[in-house]
Amino acid sequence: MSREMKWLRFLDLGAYLIFAVVVCTHWHNDLHHWIGAAISVPGFFLWMLARHQLGDSFAVRAEARKLVTHGLYSRFRNPIYIFGGFAFVGEFLALGWYIGTAVFVFMNLTQYFRIRREERVLSEAFGDEYCAYKAATWF
Repeated sequence: MSREMKWLRFLDLGAYLIFAVVVCTHWHNDLHHWIGAAISVPGFFLWMLARHQLGDSFAVRAEARKLVTHGLYSRFRNPIYIFGGFAFVGEFLALGWYIGTAVFVFMNLTQYFRIRREERVLSEAFGDEYCAYKAATWF
């Protein structure tokens, strides 16, 4: 990844933290805040754990550097997408942005195409090893 593109690695994290600040400044002891926090906080920590476990294999564009199969990746092929999605959905729910939550969920479904591209790249690079990994993991 070019030096200019490395900042993109943290664009999603920055967006999440901005939403977290907004939630904290608009916190009320309402049920939707607690439900949102119960989804968002664990989602955030699992998302960051997945990014840590991916290590140098993390890239903005699909690349096949190394097949990561430990930690969260031993159960999920795409924990960054799963838990990052939970983190953002929780924030939107905490803010009471129900239409925004629905739009985000719909937009996140477009990640399916990104996942398919990544799976193609990994399958081409790692062949049978990736096929076996894919068969043993969920999403």
